[in-house]
Amino acid sequence: MKFEKWKEKAKTLKREVYTLYLAYKDPRVPWYAKVFSAFVVGYAFSPIDLIPDFIPVLGYLDDLILVPLGVALAIKMIPVNVLAECREKSDEVLQQGKPVNRSAAVIIVILWIAIIAWMVKLGIGYFSER
Repeated sequence: MKFEKWKEKAKTLKREVYTLYLAYKDPRVPWYAKVFSAFVVGYAFSPIDLIPDFIPVLGYLDDLILVPLGVALAIKMIPVNVLAECREKSDEVLQQGKPVNRSAAVIIVILWIAIIAWMVKLGIGYFSER
């Protein structure tokens, strides 16, 4: 029975992340909520985690804590009426099947490549000064 409860919570979280994605595109959402929502959605859908999943216990800790926490904070920033509309749209889309957005996937991959390149550049600069 507990497995079903966890499964339902995961489904709800998936719906909320997709709701944030839809809210991000809504012009009535404040800019700061859009930026935060974009980070949460990008992190949730990104194949690269802050803590890699292959690390025992800690690997899934970020998925179990960071994503739900980010979703909860982002939801508080979005106007209630916009959030309700986005939840309705999210339910409709998810009932039809899994949404696919290749352009979002490309943007997430490019963002991670840029972050890694920036970190490498910082590392090279740091070690070349020594």
